[in-house]
Amino acid sequence: MSGDVIFYRLNAKIMERDGDIPADAKQVIYYSLAIGHHVGVFDCFKPVLRCKGEFYERLVAALPEGEARRKLDGIHRFGEITIDRSHTELLGAAFDQVSPSLDAESADWLRELGVSLAAIEAEPAIYLMGRRL
Repeated sequence: MSGDVIFYRLNAKIMERDGDIPADAKQVIYYSLAIGHHVGVFDCFKPVLRCKGEFYERLVAALPEGEARRKLDGIHRFGEITIDRSHTELLGAAFDQVSPSLDAESADWLRELGVSLAAIEAEPAIYLMGRRL
């Protein structure tokens, strides 16, 4: 894969509105954030990891066959992927399984990605966007 792969982490959501939302309407706000752009919600991403495409391909190939590998390989197939709370355990288990056999650079990269997975575990509204540039 040519080019770079970069992972961004959601670090803020901005909602266009005229006034403050009453506390008793919080569930409506969370629902609005979930349906996103249709109601004027903008996701703000912060880059957290970047690597060369060839390096990323080697990382994906080192993962055991299965859903975790298929998920991360989506960058190759589709150009981008989203990682949310529904993927954290799956990916974390695959990273733990393969990390001891990786070189230091690869293990460190997966460890850093694991930090973002932990952030998603702590706050499920956070998610990652991985893209091929």
